[in-house]
This record gives sequence, C-alpha cells and structure tokens, in this order.
Amino acid sequence: MNFDQALEITNKVVFAQWGRHLSDVETAILIGAWQSQTYEQTAEAAGYSVSYLTRDVGPKFWKLLSKALGENVSKTNFRAALERQWRESMHESQGQKGREVQSASISPKPDFLEFPDGPVPLDSLFYIERPPIEELAYTQISKPGSLLRLKAPRQMGKTSLMHRILAHAKQQGFHTVLLSLQRADNSIFTSLDKFLRWLCANVSRQLNLEPRLDDYWDEDIGSKVSCSIYFQEFLLAEIDSPMVLALDEVNRIFEYHEISSDFLPLLRSWYEDASELEIWKKLRLVVVHATEAYIPLDINQSPFNVGLPIKLPEFSLAQAQELAVRHRLDWSKSEEGVKNLALLLAMVGGHPYLIRIALYHLARQEVSLNQLLQTAPTVSGVYSDRLRGYLANLQEHPELATAFKRVVTSNEPVQLEAIAAYKLESMGLVKLEGNLATPSCELYRLYFREQLG
Repeated sequence: MNFDQALEITNKVVFAQWGRHLSDVETAILIGAWQSQTYEQTAEAAGYSVSYLTRDVGPKFWKLLSKALGENVSKTNFRAALERQWRESMHESQGQKGREVQSASISPKPDFLEFPDGPVPLDSLFYIERPPIEELAYTQISKPGSLLRLKAPRQMGKTSLMHRILAHAKQQGFHTVLLSLQRADNSIFTSLDKFLRWLCANVSRQLNLEPRLDDYWDEDIGSKVSCSIYFQEFLLAEIDSPMVLALDEVNRIFEYHEISSDFLPLLRSWYEDASELEIWKKLRLVVVHATEAYIPLDINQSPFNVGLPIKLPEFSLAQAQELAVRHRLDWSKSEEGVKNLALLLAMVGGHPYLIRIALYHLARQEVSLNQLLQTAPTVSGVYSDRLRGYLANLQEHPELATAFKRVVTSNEPVQLEAIAAYKLESMGLVKLEGNLATPSCELYRLYFREQLG
C-alpha cells in the first residue's frame, strides 16, 4: 500500500464515521507519520507550531482514527491498521466491474457538493486554511483578557473562521457566546440602553443563566456602567471557566453613531480592565467586522487599535488549486491546469466565495472553464444572481452607485469620500489604500462598467 492509498482509505473511514474528510492539519500529521517524521519535523514542514500538533491536533487525530478503524492506533502502528482496512476494502470491490468503490466513496458527487451559501460548515471538505491565521487566532483566545479582531469584506470567510475559533474554544473547556448584530431587530438600535440590555440578556441566555438585568441596572449611573457591573458581578462571577464572546457583523453598529460612539469604547475598556482586574481575564473578545469604523473615535478609546488584528487575505493560486482538487477537478493538478486556474483568479481575484462558486459549477460539469470566464461578467453567467443583488443595492443608494461608477470607469485609483469608500469596501466591491479605491476584481469592473455606464 502506498501513501495515496493510505490517504484514500483514511478519508474513507473517517467520512463513514463522521461524514467529513481530513482537514489540512490532519493530512499533514498523516503525511509526517507516513514519512516517520517527528512532530517537530512535521510542524516545520507544514507551517504549524510544535505545541499545536503535540498537545492538540495530534492526540485528537489518533483517537479519531482509532474510532473510525475500530481498534487502537497510534503514530507507530497505524500503517498495519490501514493496510488491513485497505485489503478488506479491495476484497469488497471484487466482482464490481468498471467501478472502484474506494475512489467513489470519497469523491464528491454532484449531489454531494455543497453549494456555497453562508459559512463553511465545521466538517466541510471545502474549508481551506490560510496559515498561520487559524493558529494565531487559537493562540490569541487562549490568553486571559484577550481581544481578537477579524476583518475582511463580505464572504471572505470571517464567519467561517469565527465558528472554528469558537469550536476550538469549546474543546478547551471555555464557554462560548455568539451574537450577530445582523440578527438584532432595528428597534434594538433606537438607544444605547436598549442595545446594552439586549446584549446582556442574550449573553445570559447563551450561558444558561436566567437574566437578572433589573437587579443590576441603574439609570442614575448610566447604561455603560450598569452593563459593565452586570458582566463583572454576575456573568463573569457565575461561570467557572473563561468565556469567548464573539460579536459578528459589528460594522452594522457604525450606522448608529449614538450607540457605536459609546459601545465601541466600552469594549476597549473591558479589554483594558483585564490588565488590572482578575475577573475580567475570564473574558476573551472576538470582534468580526467588514471594515473599520468610519465614525470619529478617539485613538485611546477605539477597540480597533488594540488586541490582535487579523485581516483575512485572498486565496493564493496554491490555495485555489487545493480547493479545485477537493472538488475532484483533476485537471487542476497539471501545469496547464494551474495556468487555467490563474485565468480564473485574474477574473475574480482570490475571493474565496467567487472561486467556490466557479468550482462548484465546474465540478457539476455544467459549464467549461472557458465558457465560465466568457460569461462571468454577464447576466447569463454563474455570478448573475450575486451581481444583480449588488446592482439592486447600489440602485437603492444612488450616492454609492455614483461613487462606484467613478471607480469602475477609471484606469487609476479613485479618491472617495470616507463613508462611501468604507461602505463599498464593506460590500466587497472595492479595495482601499487610504481613501483611494480600485475595483476588488475584474469581474466587478467589467459588469458594473456596463451596468452603471
């Protein structure tokens, strides 16, 4: 049995047990073990820290494989166990002409492919790690009183990464709370007091605590102090382990100046309290946003210049190729295939969602790559729904349409008014260097130059 066969049978048994395939880091561990490498050698080769492999992923992987194979396996004896499983699988396939059971059972069929819509599930084959981002995030939330900021335009993978951070935190025995400001009713944003009570009530319920807001709320000392006391004397006092509080879609609050100008400095104050008060070390904050605040904030009050910032990058060509391989587009493995993928990236940039949309349709054999590229910026292309949605949004906000028209019709970066620039960046339509904007990819330039022109 060679390594390709070992990897195939490992993916097969893991998928049969849990309905997922090996992650990037699990595959790296299998490769290292196959080559008789130490964890130190594997970590260096794959770009992970030694502690991450030895204390976290490694032990979990061998337990996972043991359960999948139905016997105890380790880094030293796994080959024999996989060999037995391979032989049994080969025996089962005999007599089935023209069909290889092993390959078929781990290959995504058209009805197995996930249509890219929303966050990538935790057990998905199609989540591509962007080292060292995941490891940096996991390390940060393990630190007492830490603050982690995830920034990227829409559908760049922020929420998918956030869910993995929370899953990692749960594995460490932490409490986790997730609040998406996108899900809050408009009425919640009518006053700071209402917003902070909404925040406290939701955190309480996710911690399985009965809300006791009226016991701690005092209008004489104000909403911010009341909220802080509620966290310090009730929420953090009641839990027996650290809490990771993830706030998704924080940029929504930027539209409500009276709330954001108080709430954002409040987050900063909680982070700073952890350096003086032991109880605030229990709180670890994850702030997820599409763009920086375009409201004026004192540099000493803004939460956007403290903690660890992570700006999610676009996929590299190598990462796009890995995603294509996971879609079982075997042509992508060749030198010519890499050149074809480069043409796709030239059209959509390294935008993860746009790449996944293309690979999904290619894997379903609904269109050739050449056809996809030719029709991409048109109403008949695979991106038509997304492009029409953007166009409708721009038409509802003429000031943004006017600003973006300047960007797509210019051959040079365009200076935009701050609010328009940040809103367009948040939507993912432009890239910013200061206030200078360029289209985020050729797809948007071609389509909107035609539609807005």
